[in-house]
Amino acid sequence: MPIDGMAQRWLIRGATLPDGTSTDIRLDGARIAELGTGLSQSGASVIDAAGLVALPGLVDLHAHLREPGYEHSETVLSGSRAAARGGFTSVFAMANTLPAQDTAGVVEQVLALGESAGYVDVQPIGAVTVGLAGKQLAELGAMASSRARVRVFSDDGFCVSDPLLMRRALEYVKSFDGVIAQHSQEPRLTEKAQMNEGALSGELGLVGWPAVAEESIIARDVLLAEHVGSRLHVCHVSTAGSVDVIRWAKARGIQVTAEVTPHHLLLTEDLVRGYDARFKVNPPLRSREDVEALRAGLADGTIDIVATDHAPHPAESKDCEWDAAANGMVGLESALSVVHAAVVANGMLNWSDIERVLSRTPAQIGRITGQGKPIAVGSPAELTLYDPAATRVFGRADLSGTSVNSPYLSMTLPGEVRATFHRGYATVLDGTVQGEIARSNLEIAGHARGVPTHG
Repeated sequence: MPIDGMAQRWLIRGATLPDGTSTDIRLDGARIAELGTGLSQSGASVIDAAGLVALPGLVDLHAHLREPGYEHSETVLSGSRAAARGGFTSVFAMANTLPAQDTAGVVEQVLALGESAGYVDVQPIGAVTVGLAGKQLAELGAMASSRARVRVFSDDGFCVSDPLLMRRALEYVKSFDGVIAQHSQEPRLTEKAQMNEGALSGELGLVGWPAVAEESIIARDVLLAEHVGSRLHVCHVSTAGSVDVIRWAKARGIQVTAEVTPHHLLLTEDLVRGYDARFKVNPPLRSREDVEALRAGLADGTIDIVATDHAPHPAESKDCEWDAAANGMVGLESALSVVHAAVVANGMLNWSDIERVLSRTPAQIGRITGQGKPIAVGSPAELTLYDPAATRVFGRADLSGTSVNSPYLSMTLPGEVRATFHRGYATVLDGTVQGEIARSNLEIAGHARGVPTHG
């Protein structure tokens, strides 16, 4: 039977669930209708999923979709297609757009763009401060009560370095169970910094980016969160010392969660030797010892989730001298394969752990419903089918967004997303993003869309 991405009835045969169980999965509309063996469904499109791992749709708590204002780097539509290609069904869009996502009007615009694109749920993140300038709190309450119902606020790209402003932000979001997602970077300690501070930065003659610039802000902020009894989320943890501080804070009962990026789990500062700006990122690639500590922190639960920090840039921002190049990497399409390489292939995490760190927990932190649910009868039809036995040389053909600043080009990566289902529609089949079909999701955008809750 020919496979039709528009179909709302699907029979997925012989998929492997995260716990290792083999099952058929029958989708009927936007829900999982049945699990079992030997299932049948008249008129359904059939997928042979033997050897494929079925995961709940992946949720990315940290991506830069650039629109409005920087459409030459990415749009909500192109970023949504990239996300679907990587197995994501929900993406949180960071606030560093132009204008910044610091008002109800702008976050509602981004929400509408995501609904129009249709490939994933796009949940806007609100700015903590007006214009990300770190001087005055943005309209947190208005964004929270808007149609976008924002629950995550961040000035990512910039640190909320003023402790009094950070305290006020934590106090404000507590009233509606929001969370401040902090970009932990003490600005005075990182002026003109170009890479991780250490022996290699001295050898290359590049200004170093000390680990303490991250760790000191995290230490300050967990104490502030404890003081006001509010939720703190730490973005893109990159150092062993940061893992230690977060572990201490959790043992103390502080409401802190943390994320690590795929690139910080796999890549090290040694890649800077070639001055290839694809490897320039904020925070910078760190030492092998830091990478090992991050992997251990993810495995033991100190770090709660993996988030991509997908940061597209046009070619001219990367094809230049190291000093002048922009920070950032695209990462949506490669994330699952990179995490597979970093912590699954070596046995540190299993597929149930991947379900937790790339789907269930990010949805919980972001307070969205309809995403991150286990594969069970009645759950939303948000699914990713992943082939763990595949290998590929990652290339430009694997990228579905506007920009191509991936650090993994020409690298051999394990695994590949074979299919992604969002609200019961196939947005990706046989590893290929499906045209414009996801726009038909608009007919159910209202009631089926995962939205933040108050609790």
